[in-house]
Amino acid sequence: MNKKVYFAGSIRGGRVDAALYQKIINYIKKRDIVLTEHIGKSNMSLKAQTKEIDVHIYERDTEWLKSCDLVIAECTCPSHGVGYELAYAEAHNIPVYIFYDKRKSNISAMLNGNTYFTIIPYETEEDIYPSIDKIFCRDR
Repeated sequence: MNKKVYFAGSIRGGRVDAALYQKIINYIKKRDIVLTEHIGKSNMSLKAQTKEIDVHIYERDTEWLKSCDLVIAECTCPSHGVGYELAYAEAHNIPVYIFYDKRKSNISAMLNGNTYFTIIPYETEEDIYPSIDKIFCRDR
């Protein structure tokens, strides 16, 4: 059975890691379903939208969160939205795995200090994929 994965990464907080998000999403998609494939698109708008569009995004994303089996987040680039998604997942008892490039940033104490989250620091992109493999072995 394929797992439904909610991939979280910064959109309005900055898109510097969009290409990496796409690579991670493509890797996960080899065997599982990524509900949030659009996070890897490089042409996403950073600008605020209308209230109606943002309401739609909130409703859609919280439905995806409710239906997913686990959350994988790339948190090198800080994002208010990703922080909200992680807290939402925790409140709904959804497993959360947080990746961040320890050469580029520090993880928030609110994430690192929360024992609910599995924090996975990495130094190179190649470090990410074996960790993803371990996540899926652990959850299957």
